[in-house]
Amino acid sequence: MTATVSSPPARRQAARPRALRVAHVNANFTAGAGGITLREALTLDPDAFSSTILAPRDGTLFGRAEEAGLDVVRLERMGSGRRVSPSSELAAVRELMGHLRAGRFDVVHTHGGKSGVLGRLAARRLGVRAIVHTLHGFPFHEFHSPLTRTALCTIERRLGRITDYFVTDGTFVASEAIRLKIAPPDRIRALISSIDMVPPVTSARRREARRLLGLPEEAQVVGTVARLAEQKSPRDMVEACAALRRPNTFMVWVGGGELRKKTEQLIQAKGLGDRFLLLGERNDVAQLLPGFDVFALSSRWEGLPCSVLEAMTCGVPVVASAVNSVPEIVIAGRTGIVTRPKDPQSLARGLAYMLDHPHDAARMAAAAREQIAEQFQPDRMGEELRDIYETALRLAAKRRTNGQ
Repeated sequence: MTATVSSPPARRQAARPRALRVAHVNANFTAGAGGITLREALTLDPDAFSSTILAPRDGTLFGRAEEAGLDVVRLERMGSGRRVSPSSELAAVRELMGHLRAGRFDVVHTHGGKSGVLGRLAARRLGVRAIVHTLHGFPFHEFHSPLTRTALCTIERRLGRITDYFVTDGTFVASEAIRLKIAPPDRIRALISSIDMVPPVTSARRREARRLLGLPEEAQVVGTVARLAEQKSPRDMVEACAALRRPNTFMVWVGGGELRKKTEQLIQAKGLGDRFLLLGERNDVAQLLPGFDVFALSSRWEGLPCSVLEAMTCGVPVVASAVNSVPEIVIAGRTGIVTRPKDPQSLARGLAYMLDHPHDAARMAAAAREQIAEQFQPDRMGEELRDIYETALRLAAKRRTNGQ
């Protein structure tokens, strides 16, 4: 009789933990805050996190997100503008709830003002495990009336009660959120963004950029990349360029927006029709930046503007208004020049200095590029974001246990 030797039972492989499902909600999925949202989703370990972008259908970054393998949802009801209609916003919340319910998300991460309101309300009503919100600056600022500031600040405080963790793109915004009692100190941190480094400007890249811009190589060019919107204050930029009074200096504004018609009218009124170029939305910004002698930003409020970081990586000198977290990267006299917001004369003086002192401008541009290379690294951002989500989930579970 032959004995039968049975094989040992096969070892069962340990089941891999399910990837945490994260929904990024952004009402303005275009360059700027939308770019930060996209980078955040891409820096997360895909084995540990499954990220989905939910944004209005007119977002310009959907193609890049899909090419990178991210899931996307084009929202029909959420608008990207600042106008508020109660019926429209209610419909947007309902639409969001439907998508969030279907996606069975563990974390809902909202970005910016409108998406922060609608997204957090939708997530709260569904009982999502954790809600994270990024403050890209504040929806209120010193140029609002006291009544408007108070009302908007009150809304942010109330939304803060249903937010498990806050993220900011600079330490100034984090400090202000704590001071204004929007977020407690133990539930907020500044997250250093990541940015792709590009080779510094060369003569060949500068010539090609000038060809794309249709501008002569010998001209002086001031450029910006921003929406034509109240926040970016194109009026101040037009006024500053008019104050320069330099026939060989051109201004290039890349970006569209609701203030285009008014800006065109002001350009004509100031006699700058042939020297102030409105290029609208472009998908070749990286190729245009080397054509700028100076990058300018006239914003009246900001978070941490991606356009400034991109100009710095390219080695273009920066002049920017000293609002919110901007002075954290544009360090006066070291990595650029800061000017007073809503002060075209101050901006004009900063631009004139950079144009008239090319060696000093090059020194500041080199220091800025070095700073970006040291501080804005993708690996660091991904690790920080993972810790933020894990902390938010832990704090949310603790709050539920305590009946909050």
